[in-house]
Amino acid sequence: MFPGRAGTGQTKRSAKKRPNIIVIVSDDMGYADIGCQGCKDIATPNIDSVAQKGVRFTNGYVSCPVCSPTRAGLATGRYQQRFGHEYNTGPPPSGLDEHVGLPLTEVTIADVLKSAGYVTGAVGKWHLGMAPHFHPFKRGYDEFFGFLHGGHSYIDPGLGTFNPILRGTEPVDEKEYLTDAFSREAVAFVERHKSETFLLYLAYNAVHTPLQGPERYKDSFKDITNAKRRVYAGMLRAMDEGIGALLAKLTELGIEDDTLVVFINDNGGPTPANGSDNGPLRATKGTMYEGGIRVPFMVQWPGRLKAGQVYEHPVIALDILPTVAAAAGADLPKDRKIDGVNLLPYLMGKSKQPPHEMLFWRRGQNYAARKGNFKLVKMDGETELYDLASDIGESRDLSSQRPEVLEQMQKAYEKWNSQMIEPVWTRQRRERKTTRTKKT
Repeated sequence: MFPGRAGTGQTKRSAKKRPNIIVIVSDDMGYADIGCQGCKDIATPNIDSVAQKGVRFTNGYVSCPVCSPTRAGLATGRYQQRFGHEYNTGPPPSGLDEHVGLPLTEVTIADVLKSAGYVTGAVGKWHLGMAPHFHPFKRGYDEFFGFLHGGHSYIDPGLGTFNPILRGTEPVDEKEYLTDAFSREAVAFVERHKSETFLLYLAYNAVHTPLQGPERYKDSFKDITNAKRRVYAGMLRAMDEGIGALLAKLTELGIEDDTLVVFINDNGGPTPANGSDNGPLRATKGTMYEGGIRVPFMVQWPGRLKAGQVYEHPVIALDILPTVAAAAGADLPKDRKIDGVNLLPYLMGKSKQPPHEMLFWRRGQNYAARKGNFKLVKMDGETELYDLASDIGESRDLSSQRPEVLEQMQKAYEKWNSQMIEPVWTRQRRERKTTRTKKT
């Protein structure tokens, strides 16, 4: 049992069998690094099984091409620019700044489900602030095992000086390969709360650098010629095995049909850094091209969602909160704009319309917008327009051929942008900015 349970939130499962919720987030995986997305050199049968038993989103997006802002958007169901969380939080010790983290005014997925009687647990990478008031215990979670910053060693994680592995709020001297430790704790959480209704947020730091694979896979990928990808393959295999153990626990306990499982990656793969593969997509993590923001994204709920679906309309990580809240019968906050959409009517065939009219992205001076198959991109001062239906690799700029579409999308972006605020901290220096405008 984790020490320091933050509140009760322990309601026995009702006759209605509200679903358990598991949200799994991987880190820096490439778009084409799993079998159901076309990967040939690394087997990922357990991640693939989520798509096979549920729905795979071919146009699944995150709200930012880097780690922390994506997690802020996922946690709140809101564009993170509404509350100034536009850049990654800084490394320790600067990351301990009391202003650098998910603002305390925001309501999280854990807050929403805990208020509906769910037991809530977070395992893995937090990356939403390191100061004490940003701790998961303060953001709706009853239990926590993981680290607070954005990265960590996998091998003999140890105590660490500024970024230890924590059980609750206490550092632990973890010796197991870190991905395996997170999988172990996730399975244990489910076992502990099998008779309750729970939310488990499992955020692996795999397959983010440093490239450190488990010893058991040292010689398993000799056919992969790229040295980085060989190590990467072992890291990915370990995560897939852990997800398999978690899914097997659901089956063992007889709760698979009553558990909604989401799998998503946090941004595009940083291909030169870790050996990931974004397949047909242009560019990498950190950019507004598809290789930065389109990610593996899938959901299963065997008791309610038809298996083997492939959903092609654009969806985004912001949709996770309203979707699981609807599944749980939980109320969303009514005092603020929720940008995500409840996807259940679309996935159950009750609506054939696209969930979103448009999607938007912004990180500093770079931005993007998508409407239908058209995508506006502003990168490094250049404004471009692409038709993703015929050009998924964003190789043919149509801005001169379709100026009317470009103008329409630019105006829509500017209207959206006018509702956002400036970053609370900058990328170069994680210091608070004093000029904040617009509304929540």
